[in-house]
Amino acid sequence: MFIPRKGVDTYLRYSKQKPKRSFLNKLKRPALYLALFFITSSLLSVVLLRHLPVPVSVFMLYRHAEYFQQHRSFKTIDYRWVKNEQISRYAFSAVIASEDQRFFSHHGFDFDEMQNAIDKYLKGGKLRGASTISQQVAKNLFLTPSKSIWRKGLEFWFTGLIEMFWHKDRILEVYLNIAEFGDRLFGIESASQRYFGIHASQLSASQAAQLAATLPNPHLYKADRPTPHLLKRKAWIMKQMKNLNYRHRQH
Repeated sequence: MFIPRKGVDTYLRYSKQKPKRSFLNKLKRPALYLALFFITSSLLSVVLLRHLPVPVSVFMLYRHAEYFQQHRSFKTIDYRWVKNEQISRYAFSAVIASEDQRFFSHHGFDFDEMQNAIDKYLKGGKLRGASTISQQVAKNLFLTPSKSIWRKGLEFWFTGLIEMFWHKDRILEVYLNIAEFGDRLFGIESASQRYFGIHASQLSASQAAQLAATLPNPHLYKADRPTPHLLKRKAWIMKQMKNLNYRHRQH
């Protein structure tokens, strides 16, 4: 059968063309670049914040956005950074007693506490959080409070980096500086001045325990208006502080 030359040329030209790439194949390179950018930027952020004061946390920015969405205006956040040596040792003791009593013995995740929380839930109790202080630093510093499997994965990633590059006292220092102690009130220094009219370095054991007692929900529990429940929790924290006999370790 006779095939015109033009038809042969057309056939050969199209037969040599590369097959079209699928949509997923086209996404591979951008996804790889995005992953490399995320890994590099998160590593750099954690390394830089190993020594530098934290200028602002993602959670603070979230509070800004939340307030603007509700009121269409901005309201100043009360946040003042202080160094380790400017914080009462009782403040460190109180948050460890309250939030993470195995802080110095784990590497960011307290799997025993996680299992205890699950066991109590399966027995009919309320599902309570088992986040360590390191996890809370990762959440407050780098993430928003949204709940999803992706956010939990990011929390584990940043917690691992923090434990890898920071020493324990640095984790405590950042935690006390960026923790929320009330409406748009962040950090132990701002909380000490707002509620007690003193600097964080002057906090007594009782005052430190009272502030730590509000941390599960500082919008519900007010350090300057303690409820019977808050006072009960404060007494428990003070008892734990004595049992742990914690002394802040300077590096």
